[in-house]
Amino acid sequence: MPQAEKERSGFMDLLHHLGMDLLLLVKIVGILAAAWFVERLIYFALRRGYARAKAQGREEMTRYRFFRNGVRTLVVILAMVAIVYTIPSLRAFAFTLFAGAGLLVAILGFAAQKAFSDIISGIFIVAFKPFRVGDVIQAGEQGLMGTVEDINLRHTTILTFENRRVVIPNAILGEERIINSSIKDEATCQFVEMPVALDADLDLAMFLMKEECLAHPANLDRRTAAELEAGEARVPVRVVRILDGAVTLRAYAWARDPVTARLMQYDLNKRLIQRFIREGVKLAVPVRRIVETSTSAQ
Repeated sequence: MPQAEKERSGFMDLLHHLGMDLLLLVKIVGILAAAWFVERLIYFALRRGYARAKAQGREEMTRYRFFRNGVRTLVVILAMVAIVYTIPSLRAFAFTLFAGAGLLVAILGFAAQKAFSDIISGIFIVAFKPFRVGDVIQAGEQGLMGTVEDINLRHTTILTFENRRVVIPNAILGEERIINSSIKDEATCQFVEMPVALDADLDLAMFLMKEECLAHPANLDRRTAAELEAGEARVPVRVVRILDGAVTLRAYAWARDPVTARLMQYDLNKRLIQRFIREGVKLAVPVRRIVETSTSAQ
C-alpha cells in the first residue's frame, strides 16, 4: 500500500475512533468559519460606530468597549456549544454530565461565582458610571492612580503614570472607594506645601510662594465671578500645620488636569527651595527630642 494511502487510512481510522467523519469535520470547520465571520462582521459594525462614540464622549466609549468585549466572548461561547452539539459523542457526554452529575454542576457553579460576580460588577460599572474609559482615577485612598484604558466582562485595565497596565477584577474594583478626577471637571487644585522654620519670615515666605505659583505657566485662574468681586486671591497661601519644629505653608494652585497639576507641584517644589535660599527664608529642619532615662539597680 502506498505511503499516501496509508496516511489517509490512518487519518480516517483516527476520525472513526473519535466518532467523526469528513462531513462532521466539515461542519466543525464551517462553525469555526461562521463564528469568525460573525465576529469580524460585528467588529467592523462596531468599528464604524467607534468615531461616533468617541465624539459623543467617554460614557459612549465605555459602553462601546464593554459591548464589544461582551459580544466577542458570547460568539466564542456559542461556537463552543455548537461544536459540542455537532459531535455526537461530545453531545451525549454533555447531556449525561449535566443530567446525572448534579454535584459536579454545583461545584462548577460555586467555582464560577467569582466570574459571575465580575460580570455583574462590570455591568453595574457601565450602567452607573462611577468611572469611564479615559478617566483618571485612584482606586482606594492610598491605591494606584492612572487612566482607565479598557473595561470588559471580567476586569478593568488601568494605565498608570509609570506606563504599567494594572488589571483589576471588576468585583474588587466595585468594592473600592474610587477617586475620579475626570468625571465632571478635570481641573485640579494642587496643594503645594513647604516647611519653614519657626523663626522664618512667614509673610515673606507666603508672598514668595504666591508669586512663584502665579508665575508658573500651568497655573489657572479658577475664581468665580463672586470670588473675583470679593477680592479672593488667585493662589491662596495658608499656614496649615505646626509640628516638629516646622511651620507648613500650603499654596492652593489650579491646573487643567491631574497630571499637569502633579508636574506643576514637582516643578514648584524645586523653584520654591531655590527661591527661599536666595531670599534668606529658613527652611525647617526636623527636630527630634530623645529623653533617656536610667534606673539604678537597688
